[in-house]
Amino acid sequence: MFLELFVVFIATFLGTGALNIIFRFLGKRGYMGNLYEPVRGGTPRAIGIIPFIVISLFLPAGYNNLVLVMGLCALVDDVIGRRRIANLPIEIGQLARGIGMLCVIGLGYPLMGISSILVALMIQPMNIADMQPGSAVSVVIVMSFFTILATLIIGVAPVAQIPAYYVPLLTLVTCIAYAPLDYSGKIMLGEVGNHTFAIALGIGFYILGGFVGTLILFIVTTALIAYIRRRNLSRFLINKLHINNPTFGDLFMDVLTGGGLGDLFRKIILGERQQEVTDNLLISLGFRRLLYNPYSPNLERVIEKDVRTKPTDLRKLS
Repeated sequence: MFLELFVVFIATFLGTGALNIIFRFLGKRGYMGNLYEPVRGGTPRAIGIIPFIVISLFLPAGYNNLVLVMGLCALVDDVIGRRRIANLPIEIGQLARGIGMLCVIGLGYPLMGISSILVALMIQPMNIADMQPGSAVSVVIVMSFFTILATLIIGVAPVAQIPAYYVPLLTLVTCIAYAPLDYSGKIMLGEVGNHTFAIALGIGFYILGGFVGTLILFIVTTALIAYIRRRNLSRFLINKLHINNPTFGDLFMDVLTGGGLGDLFRKIILGERQQEVTDNLLISLGFRRLLYNPYSPNLERVIEKDVRTKPTDLRKLS
């Protein structure tokens, strides 16, 4: 097994470096489209296809299908970008992601029961984590390491004659091999990469503690992402959503429900309504962010009416 993991490390490390060079060469010549972002002097996107391939190949049979189907749908999102479907209020990438999540739930149910729903939902917080260089890989490394330790301490039984710590160890080794260029801001995981790690983490959580363990570690992962990205998320909530003095609950809810997919659900559930949140407990729990409806025509009025807090001093966030 450890020789296998050594091969995983070398393949991921060399593959990541090689793909970075190829994407940069083609991207600077205008051939990569959405897979080359014009930030930090040009940054290849979707380099996470290397961890996707490696983890898909080395995960135990059955579980690897979950990563495979989610990664392929995420790759569609990376390649096509934010194109809309005719006049529908949904992007092709969002549709592909939704299909991938449903496939993960369907394929994962015989293996994990209702825990497959939580595993599929792991892609939401990991997607938010990947919006800042190094954040997603930090989360993967921390949570994988914790899962390995917990598995060894508790003494979880092997799965299909494979040690219970194998999945989080595979995830950890792959992430460490990929991480150096991500930390330096030279590459991006892309949807294919962060979705791959999300599903792999979720599988490790399930093997450790079943549904309850998956639920607890899902919440812990979301909170960890909110903490790691607290400064950038606070700036976003203040400057873009005009939520003054955001609480940690607001940050947590942004990680849990932010982005296009969360806004789509708000549109479906809330329509054009914007719910005011005045209760201090609900404010501390993040309900201002949870119920923030960008599709509401009353949004500006509700925000202006919110005089419970003074405007935040942005210098405190620097």
